[in-house]
Amino acid sequence: MRIKRSVDIDNYCSRNGCCNSRNDDCNLLYISKNATCYCDTFCDQETLGHVDCCPDYWKVCTGQNIEDNTATNMPDSGNDDNGCFKHGSYYEDKALSKDNCNFCYCHNKQWICTTHTCLVEPSLISYINTGNFGWKAYNYSQFWGMTLKEGFENRLGTVPPSPSLLSMNEMASRVSLDEEFPLYFISSYKWPQYIHRPLDQKNCAASWAFSTASVAADRIAIHSEGRHIANLSPQHLISCNVHNQNGCMGGHIDGAWWFLRKRGLVSHECYPYMMEDSNSVYTTCGISSISDNYGKSHATKHCPNNLEDSNYLHQCSPPYRVPSNEREIMKEIFENGPVQAVMTVYEDFFLYKTGIYKYTGGNKNNFDNNLIGTHSVKIIGWGAQGNSEKEKFWIVANSWGHTWGENGYFRIKRGENECGIENLIIAAWCHVNTNIY
Repeated sequence: MRIKRSVDIDNYCSRNGCCNSRNDDCNLLYISKNATCYCDTFCDQETLGHVDCCPDYWKVCTGQNIEDNTATNMPDSGNDDNGCFKHGSYYEDKALSKDNCNFCYCHNKQWICTTHTCLVEPSLISYINTGNFGWKAYNYSQFWGMTLKEGFENRLGTVPPSPSLLSMNEMASRVSLDEEFPLYFISSYKWPQYIHRPLDQKNCAASWAFSTASVAADRIAIHSEGRHIANLSPQHLISCNVHNQNGCMGGHIDGAWWFLRKRGLVSHECYPYMMEDSNSVYTTCGISSISDNYGKSHATKHCPNNLEDSNYLHQCSPPYRVPSNEREIMKEIFENGPVQAVMTVYEDFFLYKTGIYKYTGGNKNNFDNNLIGTHSVKIIGWGAQGNSEKEKFWIVANSWGHTWGENGYFRIKRGENECGIENLIIAAWCHVNTNIY
């Protein structure tokens, strides 16, 4: 018997792809128990104890709100009852519930649950906070209920640098042996009101756009000596920089810098951030530009929010690579402003709250630490702590909002290439093109 599916479910399937463990075709309808369609009743086999690849089956495919508490009082007579208990509450047989990122089904007095690794694992938080790692973890409500895989898929979004980008020539060394730097430096102290605070990419895998736009915005403010201090629009990159880019499903930082050079970006105020997650697909670019005979770009549309006076295009020179050397990076930031860095993200980074981050290695006994991802961020300064001043760190802006980490920032070990953060450092000279029409 064929099961009719709605258009919404079909769209969900096409967006999220097929199971890695089976040769699926997401467009097939469910026909028998051997069906291979993603969003169909085959997924319900999770309730029989088989962990399939359809964690959102009950919520997305059948429309059930499993977040609601379906617990009831214990029946007067339990002689023939097949219900289940959880946290002191009683659930009827065949009841559905969700525990963090896992779905549970009451079957003949037993809970049968999926076993996905969650983005927020209390055991890992406890492991970090009771250990001597130099930083503390936190249970973030915005991450609760997400699987670890969803975290890597939705909260990062920078494609690993290509061989050509990694082979990019580094700028010649400019640091003399006797040159000294402050023990503690943060860009916003030297350039007040020029350094832009972190935005929140939400569940849109577009750190490639956020980090590029933020670094460029800071440098335009600094290099223009405060004449142009607008934050730049990551939405402009996500919606308009579409050549070999995948918007909220990941992108290349070199492609983002190419767009800044050739097309330019408008301000965040002009083109505000509208994406919520990777399913928010905008095929229409709200801003377009053309180049004149002199190579200057001009905007050909007004701001999507009709703020005509903020429709300037901000452009940058070709990006250059700063040498992967602690002192070279410090000199570049100190003289010219924040830089972009690409780093490897492990499972514990999502839980960072405060301190100097260093990968803990994960709780190998209770946690799946096989996943890694690539993320791009903005380094704005450095510091050191401890009597011996041996605990050196970078001060870095993330793009997960001000409630994450230290008001949207994190500190990470400096001079040790922790998580590869010193491997690829990118900067550029930027300007504003005020000829917008």
